[in-house]
Amino acid sequence: MNDLAIRELRILVAVERRGSFTAAAEALGLTQSAVSHAVSACERKIGAVLFDRGRHGARPTPAGERAASHARRILRLLDALPDEARGASTKELTGPLRIAAFRSVAVHLLPTVLTRIKAAHPGLAPEVRIVPEVGPGTAGEVRAGRADLGIATLSGNHPLPDGLVAGELFEEDYSLVHPVGQVDPRSLPLIDWAENCSSYTRQWWSLQDWLPAARLDAGEDSVVLSMVARGMGMAIMPRLAVLDAPASVVLTDLGPDRPTRTVGYVTTPELAGTLAVRALIRELRGASVAAPA
Repeated sequence: MNDLAIRELRILVAVERRGSFTAAAEALGLTQSAVSHAVSACERKIGAVLFDRGRHGARPTPAGERAASHARRILRLLDALPDEARGASTKELTGPLRIAAFRSVAVHLLPTVLTRIKAAHPGLAPEVRIVPEVGPGTAGEVRAGRADLGIATLSGNHPLPDGLVAGELFEEDYSLVHPVGQVDPRSLPLIDWAENCSSYTRQWWSLQDWLPAARLDAGEDSVVLSMVARGMGMAIMPRLAVLDAPASVVLTDLGPDRPTRTVGYVTTPELAGTLAVRALIRELRGASVAAPA
């Protein structure tokens, strides 16, 4: 039999996370030799080299990254099995619920959702990871097995990774954001941030000849808003990002052709059927009714 053992999967994940056999052994309470033998057994059973060994430690190969991602997802389902079985019997949900979200959703949507789900299921233990929607984003956290559900931007520029499922929650409008008293906001520099760069609103931006050529870059949307409030420039921002805008900032509607983005959830087909994730999705859908449109 060449089946991978659960112990081997946990060791594989620990090595990928810790970056060395020694660190993984310390974390798991094993010897370095036991970890090395387990990794070799995994490689033999899988038929691929999973880690590059050297003075730097143990770096996962592409095969190792994919194996660790699948291992995390398998282990998550195994860890969830007792909670799922008890929940089916008692209707009381327990255990961890790992969520990846970008900043504005985490600030303005999740507190209400988590308050409701904790009130209904006190035994659940939500864990929130803030992940910028750049590169793999929140969907990447789910695909890698580090989150059970990600709240993500769903658009053509954020293709859904293979093996995941998604659902829409709400549409979010963009507005022109500029300082109070500015007669001509278009005379100010345009303040942008990395997370906004991959937004499909770029197609809309490219058609707007009134947008200034001068640009300022900021780290995240909260920094952009702060800079606009201090008169340093203008910005095109989604509604959730400006819910806590100070009085020194004005929001101007961009008209019927204004850009929008779709906010939704991403999870795996397996986790989508678990009681905890299903409960979270229900609360997200309920809360999204009151979210900015």
